[in-house]
Amino acid sequence: MNGVFYIGATGLDTQQRALDIVANNIANLNTRAFKQSHPQFSQMVAPVALPADGHETSAADAQAAMLGVKLDGAPVDFTQGQLNATGAPLDLAINGSGFIELMGPGGQTMLWRGGGLMVNPDGYLAASNGMPLQAMISVPHDASALTISADGKVTATVDGSAQPVSLGQIELSQDNDPSTLTAIGGGLYVPQSDADIVRAAPGTEGAGVLAQGFSEASNVDLSREMVTLLLMQRTYSANAQVVQAGDQLMGIDNELKR
Repeated sequence: MNGVFYIGATGLDTQQRALDIVANNIANLNTRAFKQSHPQFSQMVAPVALPADGHETSAADAQAAMLGVKLDGAPVDFTQGQLNATGAPLDLAINGSGFIELMGPGGQTMLWRGGGLMVNPDGYLAASNGMPLQAMISVPHDASALTISADGKVTATVDGSAQPVSLGQIELSQDNDPSTLTAIGGGLYVPQSDADIVRAAPGTEGAGVLAQGFSEASNVDLSREMVTLLLMQRTYSANAQVVQAGDQLMGIDNELKR
């Protein structure tokens, strides 16, 4: 009988965790370059000892060994979102695969899908969160008409120069195994120590190209997320009924023993 409560409880806990993931997707519907996550489930099975005679476990024993389901991760869907023209010269998006590398507070590598740019107090081109690009592109204080080409070349007009001056090159990084990337919020991802990061100029070796004056929208499909919410609500209710039925049966059992 205790197994009924356990199955129901694990089901409730799993659906609650999955609900948090879907709710986070919906909350970031309008977040630039946000990538949705999809909860995955696996069946929990208790170890069943083989009979002494060495025969296979019976179907009844195998059924008794099922202990419910658990959340088995929530891989990120890196499908590209729609690119929208903003006309802002410091808006930058990636059309295709790849990430822009940022330098975190401790010098660690952060991967970023693009968004708003700024010049930080130290004079370096940085993301809107203040983290400078790993390329460490210095922007002169008198620079104007900052231009980022599709292949990542950064130029600007500087006082005293009739021609645009080259400031640096933005490369794109690709991870051959996206499962080694950990999302930390704010559109940032941290590669694990064993991540296979490949760096290339935009437009080469399968990397996407840069699009200045564009913003990548979230890839969240609101219709799909709402349907998923309804399914989770039904599943949560079913698990609650399992716990309730177990409680009723336990009450009947207690009454019979009196």
